[in-house]
Amino acid sequence: MEAFRWAVELGSDGIELDARRTREGVVVVHHDPFLADGRPIVETALRDLPSHVPTLGAALDACSGAAVNIEIKNSDVEPDFDPDDHVAIEVLAELAERGPDAGPWIISCFRLATVDRCRALAPEVPTAWLVMQLDGAVVTTSADHGHAAVHPWERSVTAAMVERSHDAGLAVNVWTCDDPARAIELDGWHVDGIVTDVPDIILEALGR
Repeated sequence: MEAFRWAVELGSDGIELDARRTREGVVVVHHDPFLADGRPIVETALRDLPSHVPTLGAALDACSGAAVNIEIKNSDVEPDFDPDDHVAIEVLAELAERGPDAGPWIISCFRLATVDRCRALAPEVPTAWLVMQLDGAVVTTSADHGHAAVHPWERSVTAAMVERSHDAGLAVNVWTCDDPARAIELDGWHVDGIVTDVPDIILEALGR
C-alpha cells in the first residue's frame, strides 16, 4: 500500500492492482497465486497472510486520488481458478458499497468469461479484456461484448490497431512500459493509458 500511495504522490493518474481470494473467500491484493514461502493464497486464511498483503478495501483506500484498474486473477492454470467467478462478484460488491461517486474504476481480466460476467452483473462499471496480442479479433470481440477498453501487452501494439480500437469505441491501456522512448511512441499513437513500474520517469518523458 505504501507503493500505491507513493505512486499517487508521484503524479500517477491511476493504479493497477491484482485481486485474488483467501481460503475464506476474502478478496486481497497480490500478483502471484503463491506467497513467497510457497503457500497458495487460496489455501491461506486472511489472518495468516503477511502484513503487506492488503484486503481489496484497504488497497482501494490507499489509492485515494487515483483511478484504479482492478485486475481479477482467474486463470485456469492457477490454484485459485474459479469458473463461478466469486472474486468478480466480491469485487463488484466492494465497489457497489463505496457508491457511484467513488472511483473511477475499471475491471480487467485475461479470462474473457470473467470480464463478460462483470459486464453482465454491473454494466455501470467499465470493463476491459486483458490480452497478450492486440489484433482485429480482440477489437471486434471486445466491442461486441460491450467492454470499454482493451488492455494489450505494449509490445503487441501498433498505431493501426490503436486507431482501429478507437474507431470501435474502445480505449487502449497498454502494459507494462518502462522505456521512456517507447512511452513517447505510444503516446504519439494516442493510447489512453500506459501501465508502468516507473511513473515518475514516464511522466517526465511525456512532459507531464
